[in-house]
Amino acid sequence: MSAVTSAEQTGRRVEEVLDRLAASGDPAAAAAAEELVRSLMDFYGAGLARILHLLSSAPGEPPAGLLGDELVASLLVLHDLHPEDRDTRIARALDSVREHSLDVVGFDEKSGALTLRAQETGGCGCGSGAGEGAREAALAALACFAPEVRDVDVQTAPAGPTLLQIGTAPAGAR
Repeated sequence: MSAVTSAEQTGRRVEEVLDRLAASGDPAAAAAAEELVRSLMDFYGAGLARILHLLSSAPGEPPAGLLGDELVASLLVLHDLHPEDRDTRIARALDSVREHSLDVVGFDEKSGALTLRAQETGGCGCGSGAGEGAREAALAALACFAPEVRDVDVQTAPAGPTLLQIGTAPAGAR
């Protein structure tokens, strides 16, 4: 189980418990549970901010391993503490799925939709169906590094010029 899956599962689990408490008919218990979650979020967020402050007072940037770790990155983003901007975090996420050769075309801030271009590896320009696999891989990688990306559209582009086949040589060319 990856750190991303763990973070996503934990978030869903917390929401499920809060929903169950809200549906139980005891508004005081539901309100107390929500207050508890907010208090814990504030506490852990303050701790993460302190860690980043202590790391930034040391020479250089925070270690790349820290910012590249899926669990740490997702916590920093959750608490709005990640020192990298959105575009850098998107690039970092896409670097983790290099096998799909994805380039950013654009990002719609209003809808949260990221448009990517996948280079076909077959070279025939026939559409190898890589788009869906690339989309799923990108969504999984972006979940922790750039959760503001809520949807991904993958366009495919041929890797190079298409092959032109000539059936017969013109008369006299042989």
